[in-house]
Amino acid sequence: MSRRILLLMGPPGIGKTTVMRRVARLGDNLPLRGFLTEEMRQDGQRVGFEMQTFAGASATMAHVDLQTPYIVGRYRVDVDAMDRLMPGALDPGTGPAVYVIDEIGKMECLSSTFVPLMESVLADKWPVVATVALKGDGFIERIKRRHDVILRSVNSQNRNMIPGRINAWLRRRLADIQGDS
Repeated sequence: MSRRILLLMGPPGIGKTTVMRRVARLGDNLPLRGFLTEEMRQDGQRVGFEMQTFAGASATMAHVDLQTPYIVGRYRVDVDAMDRLMPGALDPGTGPAVYVIDEIGKMECLSSTFVPLMESVLADKWPVVATVALKGDGFIERIKRRHDVILRSVNSQNRNMIPGRINAWLRRRLADIQGDS
């Protein structure tokens, strides 16, 4: 079985989301599904994250000023917002798909819809590229241990050249799958 799930790891701030944005931009003519996250900044400081789906929806998923009982690090997580966005972002739907997911992390795993939808995506045949938390147990650790996963580290030496390589890899995986159909 060909490995069709590529997980990118690296410390916060190394450029994983930038890599994912570039992958999405290079793949603008691919059938993209999934989501990107965007930092929210105030006075030069990161204060939260906005989730933007390829289906065109967006919402604040975490912010230092939100009123919610869910906390990851210094951020309060809007689980309801993620629960609303995840079905449209990760729905397997019909036809070919290339999943670009930023990220599989502690915040996302708080969503009651994320884990089951992500399990469906991973069980499907379509290629997946996702960022994944360096640390994490449960679902995060199980994904990293799958037999069909390629783990790659993002660092300051490779972050500028890997978007093109990832895009080519996604296109090959998609063509292979469509050729087998």
